[in-house]
Amino acid sequence: MAIPFSALLLALLLSSSHLPLSSPADEAFDVRRHLSTVTRYDVSRETFDASFSPSAVQDGCRPIHLNLVARHGTRAPTKKRIKELDRLAIRLDSLLNDAKQKTGKDSLQKIPAWLWGWQSPWKGRERGGELIIKGEEELYKLGIRVRERFPQLFDEEYHPDTFRIMATQVPRASASAVAFGMGIFAGKGTLGPGQHRSFSVISESRASDIHLRFFDTCETYKEFRTSKEPDVEKMKEPLFDQIASLLSSRYLLNFTRQDISSLWFLCKQEASLLDITNQACGLFNPSEVSLLEWTDDIEAFVLKGYGESVNYRMGVPLLQDVVLSMEQAISAEEGNLAGGTSEKARLRFAHAETVVPFTCLLGLFLEGPEFEQIQREQPLSLPPMPPQRRNWRGSSVAPFAGNNMLVLYQCPGNTSNDRLSSGVQRNKYFVHVLHNEIPIPMPGCGQRDFCQFEVFKERIVNPHLKHDFNSTLMEPKKRSQFSQASALTE
Repeated sequence: MAIPFSALLLALLLSSSHLPLSSPADEAFDVRRHLSTVTRYDVSRETFDASFSPSAVQDGCRPIHLNLVARHGTRAPTKKRIKELDRLAIRLDSLLNDAKQKTGKDSLQKIPAWLWGWQSPWKGRERGGELIIKGEEELYKLGIRVRERFPQLFDEEYHPDTFRIMATQVPRASASAVAFGMGIFAGKGTLGPGQHRSFSVISESRASDIHLRFFDTCETYKEFRTSKEPDVEKMKEPLFDQIASLLSSRYLLNFTRQDISSLWFLCKQEASLLDITNQACGLFNPSEVSLLEWTDDIEAFVLKGYGESVNYRMGVPLLQDVVLSMEQAISAEEGNLAGGTSEKARLRFAHAETVVPFTCLLGLFLEGPEFEQIQREQPLSLPPMPPQRRNWRGSSVAPFAGNNMLVLYQCPGNTSNDRLSSGVQRNKYFVHVLHNEIPIPMPGCGQRDFCQFEVFKERIVNPHLKHDFNSTLMEPKKRSQFSQASALTE
């Protein structure tokens, strides 16, 4: 079913004409917490919802395996966006020259001083997108914390079959895997003052990586995204136009919709990468920042998240791989796995386009009865606009270094004979789900974060398994016909 963009556009047009100029909490407002998926990991972890009471892991339970699906750390802007910032510098210079010719000296005082002569911090750079020092530190510290939290898993001697580390072929993802590995294996070797050790990072070809870059290999998804991106941009236009009008009046500069888009991008880069919040970000008041953040969150929702089932259906091979690793760990515990030391952790480093669909497959960050809707692959309503509260926030779902951890526990069994056909006691193994290291409720497990493994498979995993990657991949013609029919009803 097509997303009702026309209805949304009408709502935006009605609401954007009444944008508030201030927020009652202006003084406490930290723009770094409102950068959607450009939010740094340390800032995101400071803003988690503390209202959820995590499950108490019962005495005698011990972790036997850990799955990690992580996004790369904080990165530099890409080459394409560096060029956009260079164009912005030229545009701002033109706006300032116009202002000097058309306004008096008193009016020029309204223009923020930083705009005069501004140049992009990345001016002249020919390459971009690499993991920066802040990103290295995010993953390195994450590795240290994971080892400290689960010493039973990581005290074992390193072997590539015991600790499998995987990354996409994109350098910022593999660099993130290396930084994490340096943290988790720190002091475990003999190399240098830090007693580091070498370790293996495995990558699949971009053309065939259906576990971590399924968004590149799924033709159905690529067709969907191409068709919906113009709709998302059109959806943003009323808000961007209204904010452009407000800023034009505030600073007496003739800002356009494109100017607002570029200035918002600059704000996110300055605040997240450079901790500069009083330049581009200072042009916007808190209400405007919240609305710009919402447009980014909606874009992630529509093009990567719950906006269309193909977004997460294409991630089923990753979900299957996670479950398979757990089943193999259980077999090893039960003595049914032949040969060698059993795997203790499967650690994956990829992109927002990986983490967001996987988060959706788990059913996280939903509102009310929406879990049943995604199990039936029904479309969800878009997250509400500010100031209404919403669960879906890019800064929480997929910040830089954002991650999902699924920890498999073995717990003391009871005396019942409730066993599976394999002989494994049904209530002996549990899955603990953490998002950005914080226990998170799973609707499929009764809003608990600690769930029986068989219940996890039955209620969360199995409903998605009616699709395999090949069936999702081969649907573009059928989907195109369906989309044309749906468009007639809008």
